[in-house]
Amino acid sequence: MLKSLLSRWFSEYGMIFVLALLCVFFSVVTVSEQSPSGEGAAKQLAGLIQSQFGSKPRVLIVVRDQPEELAFAAALEREISAAGGQVLGNVKGEPRDAREVLVKLSAANASLDTIACTQPVSAWLVFADLEKDFPALGNPRLLKPVPYRWPNFLKAENLLNITNQIAVIAIVAIGMTMVIITGGIDLSVGSLIALAAVLATLLIREFGGSLQASAFSMTCACLVAITACGCVGAFSGAMITIFRIPPFIVTLAMMLVASGLAYILAQGQSVYQIPDSFVWLGRGADVLGIPNAVLLMLVLYGAAHVLMSKMRLGRYIYAVGGNREAARLSGVRVERVLMFAYVASALVAGLGGVIMASQLKSGSPTYGSMYELYVIAAVVVGGASLSGGQGKMLGTLIGAFTIAVIQNGMNLTNVESYTQKVVLGLVILAAVLIDTVRHRK
Repeated sequence: MLKSLLSRWFSEYGMIFVLALLCVFFSVVTVSEQSPSGEGAAKQLAGLIQSQFGSKPRVLIVVRDQPEELAFAAALEREISAAGGQVLGNVKGEPRDAREVLVKLSAANASLDTIACTQPVSAWLVFADLEKDFPALGNPRLLKPVPYRWPNFLKAENLLNITNQIAVIAIVAIGMTMVIITGGIDLSVGSLIALAAVLATLLIREFGGSLQASAFSMTCACLVAITACGCVGAFSGAMITIFRIPPFIVTLAMMLVASGLAYILAQGQSVYQIPDSFVWLGRGADVLGIPNAVLLMLVLYGAAHVLMSKMRLGRYIYAVGGNREAARLSGVRVERVLMFAYVASALVAGLGGVIMASQLKSGSPTYGSMYELYVIAAVVVGGASLSGGQGKMLGTLIGAFTIAVIQNGMNLTNVESYTQKVVLGLVILAAVLIDTVRHRK
């Protein structure tokens, strides 16, 4: 019983082990020396300064004008002052700013024990020969936080970047999973992303108040854009169910139609005149620092999992994909199930377009280019069968993260974009090959 359960789980979610192996691989190959920054680095350096110069050192702090380094400088000044030390200056800028302060201190015959800085600042040539250039300062030592080795892949900002970047693909893949389980395909999702992004931002600019748009008007604009995409999905579903046109042809045609409409509406230009608050959905992070788009993605996957595994409609979707004629004879209204799948796919594609517009604070007809392939890749890599009747929402999420990890890892290891396309194509081919072999067995 247990062996059978494990075998079934591995068959359905085996890609999670591949994902884990990819994470381990990219963690190993991206290990490099890291330069501490922020408040933690400031406490470390303050302790180092006190151990070398006692409790009352005379310190010059030099950092670049960047958020993390500014936080480092402020924390270091607090630590040194609290311990009784003297901060003679706090430079925030470029090498010439540091030189100006050093010249002033030298002219005032100020004695300096150490110059505290970050790793990038320590490489400035202005500090190359302090004793010769500024003899009046004594012999100040250049101190920086002690570096450590850590994988670039496992840095918190990189992991957060992966989840934020994959949010749109993963959300659109929810609808694609339903379509593929029914035995169909939807090639229009990439163009619908562009259409929704353009339509939402245009409505905000033209009718919602532009830069002064309220939250209500922006919400209405986004809902209209998503609904418009849903109508496109309904048209595709009608062509497939009523006229029996193959899904590949219908959605290929709608891909061109939606892309053309996006270019016509935007007149080939990007739409930028939208308020800063519009980025809340795409870039905001109100809960534990997790991006709102990622939280929405998790909520949608939870709802989709319940739909597909616990509700009658989900069972009908599997039944239609497994054997359409048997499902019809069993009383399943096949046309309604197919219509639901294509409308759902279009709606989540529209939502993906709104999220992308929010992330980039603009709408453009070029958005979503090639996304239909990435979405299909995520679904197939996640274990769904292109022949229909098989697939899991959790598997699709794992597939989306697998694609994202591969792309991110190749970026971190400086693999050129052309080679990345080759690798992604081979990954898709391998996933389909594995599915084919599994079905033959």
